Amino acid sequence: MISIPRLVLAGLSGGSGKTIVSLGLTRAWVNQGLRVAPFKKGPDYIDAAWLSLSARTPACNLDPFLFSDDVLLGLFAQKAAQADLAFVEGNRGLFDGGDALGSYSTSQLARKLAAPLVLVIDATKMTRTAAAIVQGCANFEPDSGLAGVILNRTAGERHRRILREAIEQYTDVPVLGTLPKLRENPIPERHMGLISNREYEGQEAILEGIAKVMADNCDLPRLLGIARAAPHLAVPRGDIWPARADGQAPRIGYVLDAALWFYYQENLEALSRAGAELVEVSLLSADPWPELDGLYLGGGFPETQAQALADNISVRTRVRTLSESGAPIYAECGGFMYLCEELHTEGAIYPMAGVFPLATTLCARPQGLGYAEATVVARNTFHPVGAVLRGHEFHYSKCLAQSRYTGHGESPVLALRMERGAGMLEGMDGAVSGNTFAAYTHIHALGVPHWAENFVRAAAAFRAGRPG
Repeated sequence: MISIPRLVLAGLSGGSGKTIVSLGLTRAWVNQGLRVAPFKKGPDYIDAAWLSLSARTPACNLDPFLFSDDVLLGLFAQKAAQADLAFVEGNRGLFDGGDALGSYSTSQLARKLAAPLVLVIDATKMTRTAAAIVQGCANFEPDSGLAGVILNRTAGERHRRILREAIEQYTDVPVLGTLPKLRENPIPERHMGLISNREYEGQEAILEGIAKVMADNCDLPRLLGIARAAPHLAVPRGDIWPARADGQAPRIGYVLDAALWFYYQENLEALSRAGAELVEVSLLSADPWPELDGLYLGGGFPETQAQALADNISVRTRVRTLSESGAPIYAECGGFMYLCEELHTEGAIYPMAGVFPLATTLCARPQGLGYAEATVVARNTFHPVGAVLRGHEFHYSKCLAQSRYTGHGESPVLALRMERGAGMLEGMDGAVSGNTFAAYTHIHALGVPHWAENFVRAAAAFRAGRPG
């Protein structure tokens, strides 16, 4: 049993303002000298990146769908061990999950963590009804752990007074903050949520401004007291990380730039713990790369950098040559888009690395959205045949088989049969070319424990077999 002050912030739905509240509270506590361990519930990369900035320490994703309870609790305990406060931002609505029972919901995660819940409510054009909502949420599930509410987008002092009086009269749930309606969203949004921190200037000023709003309008000491009153947490024993591979450490590059930057920090940590030397590289820079034994291309927004990616011919050639040489390459979503021959967006066509005889095109609506599950049905370097992978998709692009848009070329082997999710083509995902594997499906290394070991083992074998 361990003691971890902790708090989960939830909303009634997406768009309630919980991300802005989470960023403001986190930075406000950091400004008070507290060490805050930030967590994001669910597979979101962008909110987690903003939380990392706000807390000035890397955020960790917690997802009951992607990995087991033992891994979830072990990861939470490890990342929160040295912090004064563990803060978890939920996703979607408090009780929203994968089915009518609320599986994998924020409320379920809070119960697994034995963490008190604070609910953010958008109070726009609402007064006494807010009390009914609070009462309903408090009683909807047994032992909900609802410890307080923060009322967002209130219209003025009279509005705030009526809201507070109604909630305090009809419920036992305290009001821990009443936030004014901001004139504009401090962080603009796009089709995949908030604009990424890599595309927006003045992040520190934004975070400090939000923190001041929270400090002025929320009861920070009381919120902290609730977190500190959380009960002791039972954490399973055992190592959640992959075993270290024998032999010399291979060097694996991972792309980190404005085009590709969607990575779970745990994926990188798993590769490192498995024995890899990780090196940051860019698809946009003209700088030379060190000699690599493997390459990891995460997700991101290659469409926003399409011209620059196309113009960097030397790097496109470098990646294609690395693949042809047999080095293990793993790519997810945006990384897959880069490995195709072409990227189609906004009426233009941009050449990409050309590893796969495929193209991708941006669409107005999501082409893959939500949790994914796939069975491995073809041999590849990273995943054993028969394994079932749990992951997620979130992409506005779709895959075009080359034979369908140019009349020549064969589609590659697709190694994943989608049991849930869209994939690339006709219910399949996971394009394979030699030791290169690319998929729309994002995975978490702790939910797919064989991945990091297989990646590092393949990179080590490539290193050992390289002349000189």
